[in-house]
Amino acid sequence: MDWDNARIFLAIYRSGTLRGAAGTLLIDQATVGRRLAALETSLGARLFLRTPSGYVATPAGELALAAAELMEQAADQLQREMQGIDNRLSGIVRVATTDTMASSFVIAALQRLHVMHPEIRIVLSTTTQISSLTRREADLAVRTLRPTSPDLISRHLTRRDMGLYATAGYLRERGEPQRGTALAGHDIVIYQSSIAPRHREKICGEPVANARVAMEVNSGMMLIEATRAGLGIGELPCHMADLDPQLVRIWPERVEHYDTWLVMHSDLSRSARVRAVADAIVETFAPQ
Repeated sequence: MDWDNARIFLAIYRSGTLRGAAGTLLIDQATVGRRLAALETSLGARLFLRTPSGYVATPAGELALAAAELMEQAADQLQREMQGIDNRLSGIVRVATTDTMASSFVIAALQRLHVMHPEIRIVLSTTTQISSLTRREADLAVRTLRPTSPDLISRHLTRRDMGLYATAGYLRERGEPQRGTALAGHDIVIYQSSIAPRHREKICGEPVANARVAMEVNSGMMLIEATRAGLGIGELPCHMADLDPQLVRIWPERVEHYDTWLVMHSDLSRSARVRAVADAIVETFAPQ
């Protein structure tokens, strides 16, 4: 199996469509189709069933998956090792984090980095999904989960608090919620279950069984914006919400904590440009 064709195969397998694979690989859809056809011809097997809902792997495709992923791992390892011995303070560094962390400190750290090392180009991705550093979806990640993989190294950045907030207008109209009532008579704004399953049961330790869900979001910034719009009570990062004149904190003694970690692959720890980006982010939390 040719590695270029294996990349095509993996992209189709993971996205389920030629269009999705083309978008992932930044090539045109017709090329993806031709490369898949060539791969199937060379292997003498049909790798996907073409269904109305997308491309579904055949038994031969499932067998090919294991081999293709081994090729991917080897290619990624080679690229990481080559990047790891690169001493240039220039080139691309991919950073993954959430939109709230990007807004509150990552952008500021990268701005200072740009002043010092303007030839380093940042590709920033903000998502609540965990980017795979092993598959080089990112070189660095700032996330709230400490990794368990032995190939990844992490550094604790900070512990921060979350509290309950609403607008003054919302509280004038609806009143402050009563403790122990599971937010009866109130609306809430929460994360979608795939992001924060606990929001289905509690926010800041208060059950939500009697509350009405006004909106579910998949982004921290949208959670803040929906709360600022008066849609309901939200559990928000205190370091951001406390500075917002439109938001009022409810029950200040109710606190949820979360930790923030800087994560990178061990193979990249010697790369000068990756190290420079990591140092800039770490310095954000250094005592002034």
